[in-house]
Amino acid sequence: MTSPGLRDRTAIVGVAESDIGKTPGHTVFSLQQQAMTAALRDAGLRPADVDGFMTSGYPYTERQAVSAAEYLGLRPRYVDDTNIGGSGFIAAMERAAAAIECGLCETVLITYGSTQYSSKTRALGGRPAEFGYQFEVPYGLPLPLGGYALAAQRYMHLYGAGSADLAEVAVAARQWAQLNPKAVRTKDLTVDDVLASPMISTPLRGLDCCLVTDGGGAVVMTSAERARDLRADPVLISGTGYAQSHESIGNAAEITDTAARESGRLAYTRAGLGPSDIDIAQIYDSFTITVLLSLEDLGLCGKGEAAAFVADGRIRPGGDFPLNTSGGGLSYCHPGMFGIFLIIEAVRQLRGETGNRQAGSPRVALCHGTGGQLSTASTAILRREET
Repeated sequence: MTSPGLRDRTAIVGVAESDIGKTPGHTVFSLQQQAMTAALRDAGLRPADVDGFMTSGYPYTERQAVSAAEYLGLRPRYVDDTNIGGSGFIAAMERAAAAIECGLCETVLITYGSTQYSSKTRALGGRPAEFGYQFEVPYGLPLPLGGYALAAQRYMHLYGAGSADLAEVAVAARQWAQLNPKAVRTKDLTVDDVLASPMISTPLRGLDCCLVTDGGGAVVMTSAERARDLRADPVLISGTGYAQSHESIGNAAEITDTAARESGRLAYTRAGLGPSDIDIAQIYDSFTITVLLSLEDLGLCGKGEAAAFVADGRIRPGGDFPLNTSGGGLSYCHPGMFGIFLIIEAVRQLRGETGNRQAGSPRVALCHGTGGQLSTASTAILRREET
């Protein structure tokens, strides 16, 4: 667990994504290899420099890190393939930072790859009708979409938000995607377009839901001291936090209160910063409701205030709170789990490398991942090192 003693002790020195969208010529492993090669090049390192390796994904397989490392030509002395869903890659940075600080390894590579679109499925492994799913599965709740739809319905009931408030999140993401040459969806989008899209699970419509794409990503981490001698400008990991609340949505104590409240509190405390210090945020947008709930529980606005927070173009390009500047999972890409792409975009923004979508000169970025059905939460505060 990251403690205040790990503040700014490790850094991200390389990031990259693979081809995204539809990649029929690729496998899960070849997408990771493509991203790894580019991320190591970004850092000025070679595969032989990697002695820590972390991966996760679908389908669930035994010894996933061992199989992926074999394909990638790695011989790590520290591995981890924990799967906690979409929050997993931000949480992985916490474990990687601890491993580096403890001397278990020096350079950690984190990778992900998915051919979800080419495989023509949203079924990422199946859920048996047992344990927490004894009610959801037999009665046909579509998962994970149905869990988020329940949260959206409850949120609207409690706080008076409407479908147009959710739609604003999708429209803002699309406008950012139009500035990203790698984004999958860039067609003009309005709130009315979102409201006219088919109802999928009340109250969520088709354009309230993330994309289904192929793609992979990679992140390279090392000690802050070593990072200063490498090619790329280091991005320091100032604080991280992880929390979980339930597995199935039916076991959530209150489905509009998420584990982001605790993961965010931990990350802020460990970084010695607060919500007012955040210049730019990359927040998991599996569904539009995910963003509204996360903004509130991360303390970026009060409970029930997220609709007002995102109104009037505040999170769109040119607004005063840059959010999901890649286009997010709603318009850029979403290959099963999106967390690693949040890190990639945050690093590039902090390094000033995002071209037309560069959101000023941010110094502090927040990354937040959500896994399962609002089940797990991981938050990281990243900081540009001052020269």
